[in-house]
Amino acid sequence: MRDLKRTILVTGASSGIGRAIARNLLQQRHQVIGISRDCSQFKHSLANFHTVQLDLAQLQELPQKIRGLEQRFPALDAVVFCAGAGQFGSLEEFSYAQIQALMTINFTSQVFLTRALLPSLKRKTRSDLIYIGSEAALKGSRKGTIYCASKFALRGFTQALREECSKDQVRVCLINPGMVLTPFFDPLSFAPGDDESNYLLPEDVADAATYVINSRAQMVIDEINLNPASKVVKKK
Repeated sequence: MRDLKRTILVTGASSGIGRAIARNLLQQRHQVIGISRDCSQFKHSLANFHTVQLDLAQLQELPQKIRGLEQRFPALDAVVFCAGAGQFGSLEEFSYAQIQALMTINFTSQVFLTRALLPSLKRKTRSDLIYIGSEAALKGSRKGTIYCASKFALRGFTQALREECSKDQVRVCLINPGMVLTPFFDPLSFAPGDDESNYLLPEDVADAATYVINSRAQMVIDEINLNPASKVVKKK
């Protein structure tokens, strides 16, 4: 195992995919900064793990908060964007406020965070921006107008950003998982089927993210699509 000991920021680190990625990176002796809206979910103190309570939906606060974060962790050289939310329904079932909120957490906040961090990342000898997208970024689906739009927007953003960063040492990767067995589905009316072939595990996505982090600096991994062997959706 490569002993890179990089300093990596993980958003949405308190549960699901973000938590699995943070745990995986810590096991590999990287220093991890975990962002969460509620840090009380972190029950134990771990070496090389630092928690930061931050609501990414509060866009106006992000630039100042990130400046403080960079001062506290000057070695920061990679970010894994895991924070996000799911809400599904026909367009007319969404209020205007709900549209804005979902686009903010799934897309705009990630753009703000990237904008705040990019100047310092470009000054590093090597840096990575890894975004957790979704299979919803690949094909629109019924009841997914706003969710798919947020993920399509993120995919377009990463493609353009990759071109912008092509002359710098900043690698940009998008990981698009299918249904992952996490609390993401708790408030929703559907979930993956019960057979283990019907879903991905958070650790599957974590393995992909860690592969990108540890990959040879001279290789760029544009996009990774992950899917369960058999896609089955059940209604609750």
